[in-house]
Amino acid sequence: MRITTWTEYSLIISIHLARRGVGGHGPVPAREIAEQERLPGDYVEQILLRLRRAGLVESVRGARGGYYLAREPGQISMRDIMTASEHQTFEMNCETHPVDDERCAPGGACSIRPVWHALQQRVDELLGSISLGDLMKHETQVQELVGISSTV
Repeated sequence: MRITTWTEYSLIISIHLARRGVGGHGPVPAREIAEQERLPGDYVEQILLRLRRAGLVESVRGARGGYYLAREPGQISMRDIMTASEHQTFEMNCETHPVDDERCAPGGACSIRPVWHALQQRVDELLGSISLGDLMKHETQVQELVGISSTV
């Protein structure tokens, strides 16, 4: 599993919108998010478009326009955000780039594939259990939530 810059930026943007929404500040312009989070403006626009298409953010046009979360932060999971931005959370190379058509076919005999499927399921379960609201907490609280010690 590889976490891309695109995914990282999507999470940063979503957390930014969640924090702004708590104070009731209204829609946030994309360029403001880009400036405050020090992210490339064109990436921010593209990511917001994907998040909007997935129903995670909404937009308002005009001079006071911008973006805001479509749901409460506690109702949006990391998995939702990653799926919206990347269309998947876990890419299985054997399915996207098969090495051997016979072995890698869905009915093929491959003892590795079940391990990748189990790993994907566990990754998806973990990402689905962590909400944007959780990510607004302090790092040590998130470490406790996911079950790791602060010395990692």
